[in-house]
Amino acid sequence: MVAIEARNLSKRYGDVDAVSDLSFSINKGEIVGFLGPNGAGKTTTMRMLTGFLPATDGSAYIAGHEIFEEPIAARRAIGYLPETPPLYPEMTVLGYLAFVAKIKDVPRSESKDAVDRALLRCGLGEVRRRVIRDLSKGFRQRVGLAQAIVHDPPVLILDEPTVGLDPIQIREIRSLISELASPEQGEARHTVILSTHILNEVEAICERIILINQGRKALDQPLAEVVAGGQSLEEVFARAIARDEVSSDEAPEPTSVEPAP
Repeated sequence: MVAIEARNLSKRYGDVDAVSDLSFSINKGEIVGFLGPNGAGKTTTMRMLTGFLPATDGSAYIAGHEIFEEPIAARRAIGYLPETPPLYPEMTVLGYLAFVAKIKDVPRSESKDAVDRALLRCGLGEVRRRVIRDLSKGFRQRVGLAQAIVHDPPVLILDEPTVGLDPIQIREIRSLISELASPEQGEARHTVILSTHILNEVEAICERIILINQGRKALDQPLAEVVAGGQSLEEVFARAIARDEVSSDEAPEPTSVEPAP
């Protein structure tokens, strides 16, 4: 079953192509690393997949729902963690997650169980009554993940989930992401697309990579095949980008860049 699908997705700002004719699909239960250099179009793509940014052309499907034609159903199927988690620092962890559950239409009769489950899965039980601004960055990132899963969505879209964390916090968050995507009672719980600049993070938790450059897809392959023969992901990344840029120089197309958010 396909959980995420982009069909000829494009985003233009005037004469600038931030994303150009991008297509890919991600099956239920996959953990996919979404890679690319700065300005490649990763964040723009993430924002289109989540419905925060309208596409210029093309379409995107989340759990079978077209994000622009069925936005409510599609967004209910998404747990989104942007690079800066959408936290209210003056609220307690418990109060914030209860608030998020409400705005994500978790039924009142199920809200307490949903919040307790998110707290447990993200290791937040000991800080549930703490004010968010008093938490460490690692714990705030855990709260960001908890808000993404409190309504138990089938799809998780994570943008730089470990940026700015120390090595121990990075390891904890990577472990948490792997656990979120692991099967429960034989059934995959979440499908994860993970955008990051940290290549060893992808090697640690992802099964497949999609690499984009200048708004276009440069590589889409299982990780095991990418690093077969002892190649490092860093070497593959560099070669794919160089090859793509040579192809772009030969084609009569403008260079694509991603405008700053």
